[in-house]
Amino acid sequence: MITETVITRFLRLEASSGILLLIAAALAMLAENSFASAYYEALLDLPVQIRIGDFEIAKPLLLWINDGLMAIFFFLIGLEVKREVLHGELSDPARVVLPIVGAAGGMMIPALIYAWVNWGNPVAMNGWAIPSATDIAFALAVLALVGSNVPASLKLFLMALAIADDLGAIIIIALFYTSQLSVLSLLVAALAVLGLFVLNRRGVLSLVPYLLVGLVLWVAVLKSGVHATLAGVLVAMFIPYRKAPGQELTQLERLEDDLHPAVVYGILPLFAFANTGISFAGLTLQSLLEPVPLGIALGLFLGNQVGVMGFCWVAIKLGLARLPSGANWLHMYGISCLCGIGFTMSLFISSLAFEASGSGTMINDRLGILVGSMAAALLGFVVLKLAGRPVAAATPVTG
Repeated sequence: MITETVITRFLRLEASSGILLLIAAALAMLAENSFASAYYEALLDLPVQIRIGDFEIAKPLLLWINDGLMAIFFFLIGLEVKREVLHGELSDPARVVLPIVGAAGGMMIPALIYAWVNWGNPVAMNGWAIPSATDIAFALAVLALVGSNVPASLKLFLMALAIADDLGAIIIIALFYTSQLSVLSLLVAALAVLGLFVLNRRGVLSLVPYLLVGLVLWVAVLKSGVHATLAGVLVAMFIPYRKAPGQELTQLERLEDDLHPAVVYGILPLFAFANTGISFAGLTLQSLLEPVPLGIALGLFLGNQVGVMGFCWVAIKLGLARLPSGANWLHMYGISCLCGIGFTMSLFISSLAFEASGSGTMINDRLGILVGSMAAALLGFVVLKLAGRPVAAATPVTG
């Protein structure tokens, strides 16, 4: 089982990252709505290219952030998922039931609400998965503000649910957000995956070969039509969960430990800054009531309350799981509200859903994400403050 020290450090890093994300989003909106607007947009449109002979990758800076740096974020998610499945919260069947059930509800119900609001509009329906994501950094930042009212078992439940949710988001991106496929690039990607498999099976512990082959895989996936960030997840699955001679941590844990601060303090705030520049010019209440932002906001705010809370209630009443140790139903409702904080992953899925819609219409998707996430955060905070301190005599955690 993952040690308490690792869990504590993870929670502290994610909570701090949530505060940085909020600052980055505020700076982006300030830049977009001030004299710096032209400079902000010019920075994101700055062309950046890498060329080797006839081969080149040429993209604006925004896409290098979304396709390149976010691949490192997904690589970290992949490492976390592998560790949790092999030796963590997701390795114990008794512990994994409740967060997986909650994650399923937190993805299905928000998507259904969004689809209900936007049914009949094929362009808008591209965004059905936007409200199905949970931002663990923001959610843990709110928990940190709540303080001692939240039992530690609920923080672990939220962490496991967010990991299961991220895994679901990865599957959704792979299945539903791909463009036309290049057979040649997919073949190169398959060979790279085979190379990673061979390295792992032969017991290679040095991380350098994995990362070099991973770079080839990223380029191939980028050119294939499948979203490039999925390459990060694939590489993570082959990083060895074994210790090198003289090391206390496995190679996977060492890499995760090294990457985590750079991702939560660097990549995610940069992503937030690049993707949350909302212009307030002409925005009214009617703007939020447009189908896309309304569907997103309702999906995040209401969908997660109904989905996470409802599915967990059913699982517990059927005897498939129990309440986390020290928690009551009001605690669970508060956590369900916090699951409606989408932000990072919602923004990412939104960029995939609408970046190539070609509709020529203004879609206020980011407005819906921000309003829904902020409303969920505020309600979750209030509910958890009212929930009281953890129950003294608690049933052992099985969910």
